[in-house]
Amino acid sequence: MSKISNAARSIGKLDELARKDTWLNRIHPLVKLLVTLLYLVLVVSFPPIRLTGVLAMALYPFLLFEISGLSFRDALYRLRIVLPVVCLVGILNPFFDRERVLTVFGITVTSGTLTMLSLMVKGVLTVLSSYLLVATTTIESICGALRMLHIPGIIVTEFLLICRYVTVLLNEADRVTQSYALRAPGQKGIARKTWGPLIGQLLIRSMDRAKALYQSMCLRGFRDDRPYLTVKSVTATDLFYFAICCSALIALRIFPVLELVGGLFVS
Repeated sequence: MSKISNAARSIGKLDELARKDTWLNRIHPLVKLLVTLLYLVLVVSFPPIRLTGVLAMALYPFLLFEISGLSFRDALYRLRIVLPVVCLVGILNPFFDRERVLTVFGITVTSGTLTMLSLMVKGVLTVLSSYLLVATTTIESICGALRMLHIPGIIVTEFLLICRYVTVLLNEADRVTQSYALRAPGQKGIARKTWGPLIGQLLIRSMDRAKALYQSMCLRGFRDDRPYLTVKSVTATDLFYFAICCSALIALRIFPVLELVGGLFVS
């Protein structure tokens, strides 16, 4: 199976996870979206050298992975391309910021090192929290929640169609590469001289397929000016989940939880 097929299959599996009937999937999408946005803001708001505070915020995604039944190993595998890129942010800080902050087991830790580690942890946590949202909420539900926040309909529609047409583009790219491989047996990869024609064919085929899909949607009653994205009403369970999560996240942001726990063992 080609890499393109694996990518399309991965998107399909992620959509299957979002459509499962679990307690976290049943939480209102607007509630999960607001909690995720709050978590992102709180994680980013930590000062660069507050590494212990950022590490304490890891309790939220790890706890959700544990109680929701989602595989943490599977999440790391799906995000294997994104996470290394995120971890590269601030990797040069130790070379530019050499101010000594503390000494651990005879090793001097500089401010640049703390900043680098803090940025890496922030990046990993934000990506994991976003993955939790997408893995437990369908794209249609997320777009419906965005409409409830009065995001312009044209923006929400574009976001929805882009997410749906990505699979179309990948499927067409897989067909093009398979056709080329059948016509050039034994050749490794695609010759450079055919890159241009293949990309042009891929663009034309994808546009034709997308046009056919859009016409099918219109025949089934899709209109840009109609409220086609609807979600269920908020229940008491959703409000309870929202209150618990927001209170816990704000408490983790205000209080130095790890330092307090460490003080209990030291004393």
